[in-house]
Amino acid sequence: MPCYGTGHRKLSVPADKKTTMRIDVRQRRARLGVRHLLAAKAQAVEPVAAVESIADGLVALHATDPATVHLSVAARSRVPDVTGVERALYEDRVLVRMLGMRRTMFVVRSGLVPVVQEACTRDVAARERRGLVQALAEAGRTAAWLSDVEDAVVAALATRGAATAAELAADEPRLRTELVYAPGKSYGGTAYITSRVLGLLAADGRIVRGRPRGSWLSGQYSWSTLDTWLPGRPEVWSAESARVELARRWLRAFGPAPVADLRWWAGWTVGQTKKALAELGPVEVDLDGVDGIALADDLAPVAEPAPWVALLPGLDPTPMGWQSRDWFLGGHARALFDRSGNIGPTVWCDGRTVGGWAQHPSGEIAVRLLEDVGADTTATIAAEAERLRLWLGDVRITPRFRTPLERELSSSSDR
Repeated sequence: MPCYGTGHRKLSVPADKKTTMRIDVRQRRARLGVRHLLAAKAQAVEPVAAVESIADGLVALHATDPATVHLSVAARSRVPDVTGVERALYEDRVLVRMLGMRRTMFVVRSGLVPVVQEACTRDVAARERRGLVQALAEAGRTAAWLSDVEDAVVAALATRGAATAAELAADEPRLRTELVYAPGKSYGGTAYITSRVLGLLAADGRIVRGRPRGSWLSGQYSWSTLDTWLPGRPEVWSAESARVELARRWLRAFGPAPVADLRWWAGWTVGQTKKALAELGPVEVDLDGVDGIALADDLAPVAEPAPWVALLPGLDPTPMGWQSRDWFLGGHARALFDRSGNIGPTVWCDGRTVGGWAQHPSGEIAVRLLEDVGADTTATIAAEAERLRLWLGDVRITPRFRTPLERELSSSSDR
């Protein structure tokens, strides 16, 4: 019986959902270029609308590194605009920064917040709470004590409207409770519980990260209660229905793909993945000899776009959307990823990675091509690098996770 894999277990395909359709690498790359708005940059004239369409096309924007959100949008925009992204995040609030899949920070459309919350973040919060309660127990504190601190923080935040971590710690001194980490280890030490408590409250959906202090590169955020930031009763989702919806959105953006890629991206268990797909009812397809799935209404071929190039930032959601990446990455993983699996800045051509880039301290964009793409494409890539240089101006970008090629290029004179 045909089936598709989820780790070491197999998930059978219902008889009416089996197909022998082959979707080859060329078609997958065409879908990537079109659906990730790389082949055709976002058309919307209104900056906020453009940002929304980009977030929609990718399901979620990676936000572990604050710069990634802006650079990912810029790579897909005809006229990049930092103020448009900031307005979408902090004024119109159509985008929200939240912890999501795989305990990773993302920016999602506000309407998707309850879906991600129930599909992924609720489980993350439970694990985080168990870890903090255990650490506090070793320091003589109880789970009830933690709950009381959390309630006091939310009350203080509701009174203030918005506050920094330092301001909340002044209102609720118990946030300055210290815990000892890795005793006896060279990397051990003590730290306040402030960030863990605030992170836990955010993961539970009670508070949300607002505007950062300083520039758009800053990771120091103010906080607000979710009710203050997004007034109005949020749509209610069960965990099961939320996982079905998130799987559907991922397959629309990243499919067809192996089931294991969805499971990895979402951070789900085998059972959660299996149940979500059983409800969704995708069909099995052949990805050049690899079992994959696609939405039942998404089997028609996508027209191949005109040739395109792009310079994507580290942790961009396109390369981080799949676990199995050989079909677009080729043999370049060692140069472009760090040891923890974080991708650095990459150069793309027609749906495949062909090199990497970095910003030199002078502001120049240094590019290294890892394969021959021809003189015309090389010139187009150079023009895209110059476009990025001009847009960044005096801003200097250092990725939060450094990769071998990025480190080399940022200190060299390659261009």
